[in-house]
Order: sequence, then C-alpha cells, then structure tokens
Amino acid sequence: MTTPDPHHQNDFLAKLAPELKPLEVAGPTHADQHGKRRAALASWISQQGGGLVILSAGEEIVLNRDTTFPFRSHSDFLYMTGFPEPDAWWIMQVNAEGQTKNVIACRPRDTEREIWDGIRVGPQQAAERFGMDCAVDVTELDHHVIELAANLPAFYAHLGNHHDIDQKLRQWLHALRAQGRAGVNAPDRIVDVGQVIARQRLIKDSSEISTMRLAAGYSAAAHVRAMEFTRPGHREYEIEAELLHAFRSAGAQSVAYGSIVASGPHSCILHHRAGSRAIRDQELVLIDAGCELDGYASDITRTFPANGKFTPHQRAAYDVVLAAQDAATAATRVGEAFTAPHDAAVRVLTQGLLDLRLIPKQSLEGAIESGAYKRFYMHRTGHWLGLDVHDVGDYNTRLTPGMVLTIEPGLYIRPAEDIDPGFWNTGIRIEDDALVTLGDAELLTRGVPVAAEAIEALMRNRD
Repeated sequence: MTTPDPHHQNDFLAKLAPELKPLEVAGPTHADQHGKRRAALASWISQQGGGLVILSAGEEIVLNRDTTFPFRSHSDFLYMTGFPEPDAWWIMQVNAEGQTKNVIACRPRDTEREIWDGIRVGPQQAAERFGMDCAVDVTELDHHVIELAANLPAFYAHLGNHHDIDQKLRQWLHALRAQGRAGVNAPDRIVDVGQVIARQRLIKDSSEISTMRLAAGYSAAAHVRAMEFTRPGHREYEIEAELLHAFRSAGAQSVAYGSIVASGPHSCILHHRAGSRAIRDQELVLIDAGCELDGYASDITRTFPANGKFTPHQRAAYDVVLAAQDAATAATRVGEAFTAPHDAAVRVLTQGLLDLRLIPKQSLEGAIESGAYKRFYMHRTGHWLGLDVHDVGDYNTRLTPGMVLTIEPGLYIRPAEDIDPGFWNTGIRIEDDALVTLGDAELLTRGVPVAAEAIEALMRNRD
C-alpha cells in the first residue's frame, strides 16, 4: 500500500490542530516486516510438528448488479502478507525442523479487466514484491495446496468463518486421502489458525505502532475540524462530512467504522449513525469516529456543547466521565489485568452518580455490587485496537508493552421522572487510544482537546 506524501500530511495536521506535535511519518510496511511475522508463526507451528497454513484474502462482495463494495483483505491475511488484492491466497508449508515455503496465489494479469478495475500485481511480480518464495496463478490453487500439504500433520486455517474455505478444506483432504495407496499421508487435524495469529497481533511491532500513531493524529485533527465546524442548526450528517473530508484529505484510505455523530437525545444511543437531525442550542454533540490508515484503525470519542459552553449539569456529568477516564488510564499498566481500567472507571463513575444524586443514596461498594450504575453506564471501558477496530486477542490476559486498547468511559442520562431535568438527554463518552508501555500508558489521540475548559476555548476561537 502507498504512503501519502509526508509534507502534505504534516501541513494538514498543523493547519487543523496547531497544538498537535508533528508525528514521525512511517513508510510502508515492508515485506521483511511481514516475513518476520510469518517466521514467528512458522516457529510455533514447527514445534507442533509442522503443517500447512492456508489463508484467504477474501473476495469482492457485490453491492448491486455489477457494482461491488470497496475491497479490503481479511485482517489476518493482511497482517501476514500485506497483499492488497481480492481472490488471493497465502500458503505456508512448515516442517518439523522449521523449514518453510511461502506461496502467494493471486489473479493473473488481465489487460481487459485492468482497463476497468486497475492494474493487478500478477504472479510474475507478487513473489518479489511481497517477500514470497514463489507466486502462482490462483486458478492453480488446488494443485499447489494438495502438493504442499502431502505428509504434513495438520492444516492451519480459519474455521467457521466462510463456507467456501470449509468446503475447500474437505475437498483437499479428500484428494489427499485418495493418494493413500501411493504412500501419501493426509493431515489428520485442522487447527484454527485465527486463534494462533490473534496472539501475535495482540502485541504490536514498531511498524504497527508507527502507523497507529499516524492514524491517531489524523483522526484527532478531524475531530478538531468537526468541533470548529459545529454550530446549532447544523445537521448531524454535515458534521460527518467534515470528518470524512479530513480523513481522506490527510491520506487515510477509509473510516475504521461507521462514524457516530449524535446530538441531543441521540447522544444517549450508543451506536447512533449520523442522521438528518438539526442540532439545537445548549445540546451536546457526541462524535465517535476514526480513520483507517494502511489497514490500522484509530478510535476517538469526544463530547462537546454545540454552542461552545457546557451547561452546569452537563459540565458536572462531563467532569465525572473525564475523572473516570483518568482513573482508567492510570490503571493501564504492565502486569494489570485487562479489566483493571474498567474496574477503576466504574468506581469513579458510580461515586459521581451518587454525588449527582442520579442513583439512590447508598454505599459506593453497595452501588457497584448491585449494578446501580448500569442504568447510566452499560458498556465496558475498552477493547483491543489494531487492524480491526474491535481487534482480536484474549481479554483474560495481563497488559503487556505493545498492546493497544481504547479507554472509553461514559454516562448516558435519559429523561425520567426520577431524574433532574437538567440532566435529560445528556450522553457523554470520552475515548482515547492507549499504548501500553513500561511506564504510563501513552495516549495516542490527545491531539484533540479533552478537558472541558480546553474544549470551550477551542470553540470560542472558531472562525
């Protein structure tokens, strides 16, 4: 994948958010970086006695008639190969001694189709460009899989994700078993390679971290642009358009997920998509949006007053959420359980709800144990982040340097008879992307203001 011009990127960031420090611009993830990932997987497989890894990039999905959705390779395939085209397969033969053979199977060059859809890599160039031992025409996939899998003990593939893969595995096993009289042994087990790769993907390497820092900077600048643009009377989709413009202008390829732009009562809907509602004076706007850069996601949420000034009730609730995020960030340290940030946030949020008299008077421990806070805070405080916005990885684990997770506490206060009307339709979420380090967690997305005073100052200085 191409990397946008670094001067254009930094100029764009400086224009939208002057306080954002320049970021080191990462180059493309080179073939040797993917080669290291493949070697690490091969080392583990060799310890299991060897096997054949087979991963699919996926295929284009038809939107309607002859129009397709934008294609993006399966994240595991992208992680191991960097190959960007549909209908491609990666095969890695690993023996018990750790020797490997890496093969990419891809579409052949096709002059007529390239006129319509763009230039293909083709087998003639794919091996050298992507660090493979060889490349073959994807129409010859079955032949090469059967040849490479002979006498290996296992297939390593995704299980249960796609009917075509499950069907192909059965076909390959059947063909290999048919060669039994010729002395060929077929694999006797199929291992879900997704679980193995997830353990690798959970710890980001330096190339990944560099890309994620850059994506975080682009997304932060887009949030600043959206804040500066927003005024009462604007519609949610107009703010979404500002985000999209900023993402693409910076060089990001797409959004990491459907952008959430929620105003007024919509701010209490966790996954509200930007609609046509006009924003009113004294309402809050909640934006949860991030771009995808070279396959890697960013994920930021900010909540701010449309007219530039929090009401006293909004400010009181906002300060509770920000304090909860601070507590969760402090708990994001090496050796802590993944759940530690959530537990820290819940304590602060629950105490805040007691102080604001939004839940009945009781002890803090009692309110936590009874789940009284869940009326206003019903989700977890974070998730893994990487090639997927809700990235793969075991959540029953201890935090380790190189892990990246979100920290996103919130409060969602809907109208009710037992709630002070000043709090009605107050939905607040504050989210940043955190890199686990040997010291304090590094918040990658603080290029956009988070303190209430800083948000109000930014909006006072709007053009």
